[in-house]
Amino acid sequence: MTRITKILPAGSWPVAEAVDVFAADYEGRHRRRMMLALRSGARVLLELEHARLLADGDGLVLDDGRIVRVEALPEDLMEVTAHYPLHLLRLAWHLGNRHLPAAITAQRILVRHDHVIADMITGLGGHVRHVRAAFDPESGAYAGRGAGHAHEHHHDHAHPHDHGGHAHSHD
Repeated sequence: MTRITKILPAGSWPVAEAVDVFAADYEGRHRRRMMLALRSGARVLLELEHARLLADGDGLVLDDGRIVRVEALPEDLMEVTAHYPLHLLRLAWHLGNRHLPAAITAQRILVRHDHVIADMITGLGGHVRHVRAAFDPESGAYAGRGAGHAHEHHHDHAHPHDHGGHAHSHD
């Protein structure tokens, strides 16, 4: 069985060297361990220590050194737009506050379908349009530990600190 031994981030390897393609939607690209069916019909084993999102353009290095390109397939999404840049930024804050995977550009934010989120966005004055596009969300601050999914905190956020001679904490 051919195995994937390494993942090369998109943009860090010559795409022309790809010998095959693994194409999947967002759910199909967020994996830890599974048999992947390649476009050619070949099957390879993905076995990672932790689940992660395989991003569009990533290279999957096989145990024989060949590279397979990851392709994000188009899927049904919600396109969030706003009246002006600061409004879009505020909408992004509300989406981020809900820990939603989001693909962000200067003009729009793409998120997965959720009628509650659509109602929230329109209630905040934003616009929601249903589109079909590849979904390649931001990897987030915790990309090495699950790529944009919820995480647990095991510490207190009230850290004591010093301001020029007087120490205090924010509880």
